[in-house]
Amino acid sequence: METIQTFPAEAGRRGLTAFGARLSILHILIIVLSLAMTIAAWQFSEQQIKNRSLQRFELAVERTIGLLEDRMENYEDALWAGVALLAVKEGDISGPEWRAYENSLALPQKYPGINGIGVIYFLAPEEVPAFIEKQRAENPNFTIFPAHENPEIMPITFIEPRAPNAKAVGLDVAHEANRRLAALSSRDTGKARITGPIVLVQDEGSTAGFLFYAPFYAAESTTLAERRENGIGVVYAPFVVRKLMEGLLEKTQRQLRFNITDAGQAIYDEFSDTDDSLDPNPMYEGTYSISIYGRVWTLDVRTNLHFRDQNTYAQPYFILAGGLVIEVLVILLIVLLARANRRAISYAAEVSADLRHKKDKLARINEELEQFAYVTSHDLKTPIRGIGGLTEMIQEDLEEYFASPKANPDVQTNLNRIMNRVDRMNELTRGVMEFSRIGRSAKHADPFSLPDFVDTLLSDFSLSKNQILLISDIEEITFDPMNFRRVVENLVSNAVKYHEDLSKLFVTITVHRKGDMCSVSVKDNGPGIDPRFHERIFDMFQSLKSGEGQDGTGIGLAIVKKSVELHGGTVRITSDIGAGAEFCFDWPLTAQAPFHMEHQAA
Repeated sequence: METIQTFPAEAGRRGLTAFGARLSILHILIIVLSLAMTIAAWQFSEQQIKNRSLQRFELAVERTIGLLEDRMENYEDALWAGVALLAVKEGDISGPEWRAYENSLALPQKYPGINGIGVIYFLAPEEVPAFIEKQRAENPNFTIFPAHENPEIMPITFIEPRAPNAKAVGLDVAHEANRRLAALSSRDTGKARITGPIVLVQDEGSTAGFLFYAPFYAAESTTLAERRENGIGVVYAPFVVRKLMEGLLEKTQRQLRFNITDAGQAIYDEFSDTDDSLDPNPMYEGTYSISIYGRVWTLDVRTNLHFRDQNTYAQPYFILAGGLVIEVLVILLIVLLARANRRAISYAAEVSADLRHKKDKLARINEELEQFAYVTSHDLKTPIRGIGGLTEMIQEDLEEYFASPKANPDVQTNLNRIMNRVDRMNELTRGVMEFSRIGRSAKHADPFSLPDFVDTLLSDFSLSKNQILLISDIEEITFDPMNFRRVVENLVSNAVKYHEDLSKLFVTITVHRKGDMCSVSVKDNGPGIDPRFHERIFDMFQSLKSGEGQDGTGIGLAIVKKSVELHGGTVRITSDIGAGAEFCFDWPLTAQAPFHMEHQAA
């Protein structure tokens, strides 16, 4: 009887031990996996923070370069306005008239960083005596200096405000290579140009500077020979680079420091040991080259201590510390409760919920970025509209001048150029707003008829009834019709935009059922697309030249790609130079009765 009683007790203990061993292995695996997830979450969080800080650095660099380029464009506009004034005066202007023009510009308020604005005339040696005599009628002390052996004579005749720039009056910029070559380049190209590094005679600090030129002519000049023959002079602005940057960027509020070199010569340097925000070991740094009015400036950009303060987070360490605490608690639970399977499952569920939360958070961030793009594009429309309105007012005010035989066509050309840029900005903002709205339309909106849609396309693009052919076995689009319409409209718009002779344009739209999807093809007989660019054309702001020589916004095909991919499909292109282009994609389709049609607008 003892043997019978002892055996089951020992067997029970052996079974319990085996059961406990199995539990220990399972729990150890759980601990290892949980620790791995903690480390992964820590590393992921740390990498995300690094990625965000890198993006902030790149955005800050882009913003700094953009501010510099925008400011230089503002200065260029002031120079071209002076050129327009000289065109009205047929190149001959007096000191008081130029002073009145400078006062109207309000340089210190509207153009911070600029030293002044002036006029330089191009003279032949035999014209110098009469020119000096004429200038001395207003300025008895006027003289041209220094003497040199170059054949060109280019004296600074007027410069306002006069007081801080008095030393520059009469200076012959042809005496020095950087000044002379940039002036001649501006005359020969008809474009604004800046000089290489120079020291302004009026700069007592003898720091790096440059001159900014815009040419004016005695008559319309389109060829190099005509520009050289008709070149009267240049409107110019002197700059001390240090003052330019002080007017451009508030140093105490920036998270970047940079220096600028031109042809290897430093013209601006912020890497000073006296700068309290200097970071001896910057988080990010880079070298960027920008082409600016005939010169190439190289920017060496580095983050400072302000950037480090704003981009150093303890979140990854909190995640790691929190994860380790959780591991300790899990071990304690395993020790105290050998059968804590339900707790382990609960823990796994919590981790899954955390991952879902992070996924939802990333989705919200993406939605906020799209909303930001939409709002920014919408807000840009007001100043763009203001620029266009102001330009139209200027054109109306100058109608009598344009009708006169003495009118300089460059004035009208420059105003038309402004209006063209306004139109392009309007197209870009509309494109960005449309791109940000993709996916927001109701997928179950009212369906539309494909034949009616083709008739609408013909009307919208002013095409004749035989220029679009529809071949389809589907009568209506019912799934997300708004985005389907947007995709096809953009493809047809591209065909219209890039066709060299719109009267010969022919587009075939083919729609065929393919299970729960429909296969769509939009084919044109246009100039075709080089296979090298088949992938690039779907990127944002990537555009090929049209037959008129004008760029598109580079957003249309990006909208097509994003819309199609949101519905689980891909866009495919078949095209070559001179062979037209065919774009194909699949689109979700609800069940419909079989239907085949070949439709051409009636």
